[in-house]
Amino acid sequence: MTTRGAVRDALSIRGAFARYAARFDVATEPRTRRLLVWEVVIVLAVTFGLSGLYSVLDLVSALLVPESLADQTATLNAARSTHAWLDLAYQLLGVLRLVAWAALPLVLLAHSGVGPRAVGLVRARAGRQVAWGLALAAVIGIPGLALYLGAVAAGVNLQVAASGLTETWWRPVVLTLAAAGNGAAEEVLVVGYLLVRLRQLGVPPAVALVGTALLRGSYHLYQGFGGGLGNLLMGLVFALWWMRTRRLWPLILAHTLLDVVAFVGYALLAPHVSWL
Repeated sequence: MTTRGAVRDALSIRGAFARYAARFDVATEPRTRRLLVWEVVIVLAVTFGLSGLYSVLDLVSALLVPESLADQTATLNAARSTHAWLDLAYQLLGVLRLVAWAALPLVLLAHSGVGPRAVGLVRARAGRQVAWGLALAAVIGIPGLALYLGAVAAGVNLQVAASGLTETWWRPVVLTLAAAGNGAAEEVLVVGYLLVRLRQLGVPPAVALVGTALLRGSYHLYQGFGGGLGNLLMGLVFALWWMRTRRLWPLILAHTLLDVVAFVGYALLAPHVSWL
């Protein structure tokens, strides 16, 4: 194979699948495989798998009311108390839960000999990783906004209020922390952890790619069909990129930036922009 052909193959989906499949060994011992299956099931049952089931029910509930989806609102980062100090405590606990969701799979992977570096949490070429994070945020964010507006206009998505917090001094801080928590929890668990475990279980790369993307789309269905589809597409891009590069920090950074813009931007602009 020529050098040009090798580069083209590395950048292709087939090349990404080949790199991914070569990095992690398939578990063959029956007891180990059973434990891995139960581990994945339980992790998903207490994190994003359960969130996906809740989101499906939320969507069904929204479809059953007389109003169209576009006339309903899904509120993110909702206020939990009329007392500012108590609401702050609730919000920080929510961030802590996301941090725990990000840490749990790393601990489980470490117990089986897969360290953070193996899932892409490396500091090498930090500037390049930041650049990739910014690029991925742009690639996902701009089409994602267009898809959301189109889905609302078509009546297949709820209006999304990205912040339901009252105006306080700590609102931008909490929203930024929530964005970082979302980025870490989703990318570490849904991409890094789940793709490693699926490979160890011998799941074909194409099935693993689609499966993780469907999971990501499922727990955003509370926003409507547009939210589910947009996040499914994001999941395909992010998982395929990780399969090819095995770099997780750019995905965490991109996801965090997208959520910071959505959460903080909405809080600042919603009172002044009618279409948000």
